[in-house]
Amino acid sequence: MKYLIDTHIFLWSLFSPKKIPKPTVQIIKKSENEIFVSCITFWEISIKYSLNKLELEAVLPDELPNFAKRMNFEILNLTAEDAASFYRLPRTSHKDPFDRMIIWQAIREKMILLSKDSKIPAYQKFGLNLLDHSNP
Repeated sequence: MKYLIDTHIFLWSLFSPKKIPKPTVQIIKKSENEIFVSCITFWEISIKYSLNKLELEAVLPDELPNFAKRMNFEILNLTAEDAASFYRLPRTSHKDPFDRMIIWQAIREKMILLSKDSKIPAYQKFGLNLLDHSNP
């Protein structure tokens, strides 16, 4: 199966693995699963880091793609088609542009999104396949 992890799950994988829900950890550890991290995640982290809205533990944002690869996460690039068709993703109360693009990539690529964000399940009615842990 193909899974796309959101930014929180990626950061927790690096710095706070105990925060990741157990079912998500089991999915990530299963060798037959393909785990992806979006390049949008790296962009979000880099922007928030530069605005001093995010601290990283002795790591610079530039190093994160290599950490992802070492953790056997594949990097999902943003395609021109993803960007050009983004307008098709209906608006909900969730306004975060980074999350919305990650959601759109998961829908377009038919991946299961791994997230603990309580606002993301609203996109399931638009085709998002989600392993939801917002209400453990």
